[in-house]
Amino acid sequence: MTQDEFEFATAGRIIFGAGRAADLASVVAGLGSSALVCTGGDPDRHLALMEGLKVPFSVFPVRGEPVVDLARAAVAVARDEGVDLVVAVGGGSVIDLGKAVAMLLTNRGDPLDYLEVIGEGRAVTKRSAPLVGLPTTAGTGAEVTPNAVLASPADGLKASLRSPLMLPAVALVDPVLTVSCPPAVTASSGLDALTQCLEPFVSGLATPMTDALAREGLRRVAFGLRKSYFDGTDVAARTDMALCSLLGGLSLANAKLGAVHGLAGVIGGRVEVPHGVACAALLVAVIEANVRALRARGPDSQSLARYGEAAHLLTGRSDATIEQGIEWIGETVRLFGIPKLAHYGLTLEHAGDVVKKALKASSTRGNPISLSPDELHSVLVAAI
Repeated sequence: MTQDEFEFATAGRIIFGAGRAADLASVVAGLGSSALVCTGGDPDRHLALMEGLKVPFSVFPVRGEPVVDLARAAVAVARDEGVDLVVAVGGGSVIDLGKAVAMLLTNRGDPLDYLEVIGEGRAVTKRSAPLVGLPTTAGTGAEVTPNAVLASPADGLKASLRSPLMLPAVALVDPVLTVSCPPAVTASSGLDALTQCLEPFVSGLATPMTDALAREGLRRVAFGLRKSYFDGTDVAARTDMALCSLLGGLSLANAKLGAVHGLAGVIGGRVEVPHGVACAALLVAVIEANVRALRARGPDSQSLARYGEAAHLLTGRSDATIEQGIEWIGETVRLFGIPKLAHYGLTLEHAGDVVKKALKASSTRGNPISLSPDELHSVLVAAI
């Protein structure tokens, strides 16, 4: 399939804008008769939204990143309550859990029946129950992606439930919901959003449609990332970042990611590190490794030109070099105080196993050039 021959899939409906969360009740009406509302660890934060629902609902809080057992517990509640609709109000972890529940409500069975790598990887055959995703962080774009990431502590891995049939019915994106994000969450989620625009942009699986979305996402992150970190009440900056996150989700769902996410997924299954922090710690080292490899083995690659274009978008300078784009990202990571991965317990002794597993990861297959085990090992050394 060439760049001019492609498919594109996303949520059934996207609603974006400051204050649009107030539309939740009318959006939910007609989608189902009873809802499971997945939220973050403090459901009271969104009490006003939930009280406006015109259907019976049960609340399931998600504290931390979702694991297989938590998905089982949430599905059990949903089945006991007879719900036929899922509303997920929170960050990527909450929305991923909601997508897992919605899929299992119609396909039945256990998460391990469908999980890639650590489970049977069975195909999803029935469309998920309707899911409405309301992100409260600007990072993952999970409200428009067809997969749900679950961790399995027993296996030391994160893996995905994945199918176009899992795409949410509605993505309701209100930048105002992100205003209360603390600076650390704004930083890690924002750098994840940046990565999720950049990796599809340089991917060999990019299409004209994902290119257009990723370009705009990178332009938005250049304006909004630092501003939203230093002043969380800046709604214009929050809007830029919410749109960047949404555009990154649309891009990655249709053009894949790359080695940053291939490594971050494995690392997140081994040590407790926020996903966005892992991506941020890896990002500069992966870009440098990719650029070196492309210059040596694919100097005419379109991906190399895309890194140059990304530098122009991020710095706002038409004459910016790739190295200056990398420096902009590195400076942002330093400004935000993103620690090295050793801070979370990752050591050089883990590197061999992490590299071995990352080479098999779905995300890694989207990287613009195949990196050798030695090249990936060097990336990890720099990030640790």
